[in-house]
Amino acid sequence: MQETRDRGLVIVPTYNERENLPRLVPEILSQDARLDILVIDDASADGTGELADRLAEAEPRLHVLHRRGKLGLGTAYLEGFRWGLTRGYGYLFEMDADFSHDPAHLPQFLEAIHDYDLVQGARYFHGRVTVVNWPMPRLLLSYYASAYVRFVTGLPLFDATTGYKCFRREVLESVALDRVESEGYAFQIEMSFRTWKGGFRIGEIPIVFVDRAEGESKMSKRIVWEAVWKVWKLRILDLFGKL
Repeated sequence: MQETRDRGLVIVPTYNERENLPRLVPEILSQDARLDILVIDDASADGTGELADRLAEAEPRLHVLHRRGKLGLGTAYLEGFRWGLTRGYGYLFEMDADFSHDPAHLPQFLEAIHDYDLVQGARYFHGRVTVVNWPMPRLLLSYYASAYVRFVTGLPLFDATTGYKCFRREVLESVALDRVESEGYAFQIEMSFRTWKGGFRIGEIPIVFVDRAEGESKMSKRIVWEAVWKVWKLRILDLFGKL
């Protein structure tokens, strides 16, 4: 591998994403020669992990980690961050495996990260909503969740719960990853909040978010309620200097 400080690692957690992975890998890699992929599979029942291994045998820019079970999105990303940092990657991305995050936006992230420490793909941006195929109740839940986060924490973002992100390695080296304990929406909020409170620059770029075409959503009531109370915990920890 060439000097990794100029390279980006796209971290893709998977659980039962066998239908999407064969299309997603070449789409990501075709966006920029500096990008590699790390698939983190949580013991998918549909053989996603084994398929990822076969794809990696033919593609040196694809790497795979296997975990013993369904351990959650937040811990998958934390494991991916540590994996990428130890191998010297300069930029570390979060991306969903279901094509809701269009790989075509990756060059925009690579351009914007020159001006920021964390770049987020915003589904709601300066009054525009760019979400496709979501039912209205879920769209409203997501939209007002960001407003709720801004109200409680002061986090200056249009889309506080987005999961399409690019971090500079310096952010992840500075943030206390061992203190991050959230999952789902709350994980995305917590990582952005810790980045902001660390004095780093956060930028947003507009993205088009399209609901998954294959597989099943991992959203649950537990994930939603965790986000509801977690923002207050983050605010309190920050007020007492315990973040």
